[in-house]
Amino acid sequence: MKHKFDLSDKVAIITGSSKGIGESMAVALAEHGAKVVVSSRKQEAVNEVAKRINEAGGNAIGKACHVGDQDQLKALVETTVKEFGGVDILINNAATNPVFGQLAEMDGAIFDKTMNVNVKACMLLSNLCQPIMATRGGGSIINIASVEGLKPSFGLSIYSVSKAALIMLTKAQAKEWGKDKIRSNAICPGLIQTKFSAAIWKNEQMLDQFVKHIPMQRMAQPDEMAGLAVYLSANNSSYTTGGVYTSDGGYMVA
Repeated sequence: MKHKFDLSDKVAIITGSSKGIGESMAVALAEHGAKVVVSSRKQEAVNEVAKRINEAGGNAIGKACHVGDQDQLKALVETTVKEFGGVDILINNAATNPVFGQLAEMDGAIFDKTMNVNVKACMLLSNLCQPIMATRGGGSIINIASVEGLKPSFGLSIYSVSKAALIMLTKAQAKEWGKDKIRSNAICPGLIQTKFSAAIWKNEQMLDQFVKHIPMQRMAQPDEMAGLAVYLSANNSSYTTGGVYTSDGGYMVA
């Protein structure tokens, strides 16, 4: 079975991969042989991650892209095709949560920003990659959703709505693109110690409130999400599509 995890003939784009979960997934895919395009908003940051991957024996380039900008999404795909010849794996990891607060405190601008980055950008980038994957005999799209898309927490209302929408986008992609051998699956992380979730884990009282509802009694590290991404990228998951996979320390069964 070992060869089925070999990604040496694959090209991967990973958004939001200058740090946290995205960076861990970029490193892991590169370690399994994939050519990786590290993408985030700042060119300096993605260059640094790509440099570390290359120094470790991998093959990566950095391409800055704000996923909320359609022209930058197109440029990201064009650069990938120019440098590596195509796209086989897309990990939609970039996300935003502009504010913590209750629904009654939200306004249209907050809603639009959250949905544009967390859902619309994933659809648009996937749509750009879909025909390329189809001509290459298939591919894998991995949408990084969240347990918040399955069970909302107080203060994360619009974020939860966006991640629920991303889960449904995943299922729609799987249903429509299966005929082209393009698989789409969603990973729903629980509480991970990243900059994105710092507002939670840097607040000891808030962290205690979260952890007490997790059977494993701890938050996770970004690297703990990477193995699932490798599996869903590889040929070993060739019959796996439309799935929603939690990696949450048991949070959803608590």
